Amino acid sequence: MPRQLGELEDAVMTRVWQWNRPVTVREVLEDLQQERSIAYTTVMTVMDNLHQKGWVRREVEGRAYRYTAVSTRAAYSAALMNEAWSQSDNPAAALVAFFGMMSPEQREQLQAAMRIVQGGEAADGPGVAGR
Repeated sequence: MPRQLGELEDAVMTRVWQWNRPVTVREVLEDLQQERSIAYTTVMTVMDNLHQKGWVRREVEGRAYRYTAVSTRAAYSAALMNEAWSQSDNPAAALVAFFGMMSPEQREQLQAAMRIVQGGEAADGPGVAGR
């Protein structure tokens, strides 16, 4: 089970996931600098840490690395939800409470996901496209 990403790790991984292509430290730095003041070496260290933790793979290109996500944001989110649920002393009650917090749109997504798991719809069918 992956542990939850830190705030800066999440900001970096968000870009890697959104861009869905190999990225350089420089590209991530320039995008992050639109929101905050941050040093190249800080982003480089975070990306190296993400590599060491298994979140990204990297390949040498010239004098730099290009980083690619090892998994998807959806898989990361699912792992966090599973970890939280498995630590409950009453998993059924935890699920009921969680479902009670959902918006109607989220409940529709849950129903669509259950149909997929049960084999009733393709993974890119209505209600889950782009999720």
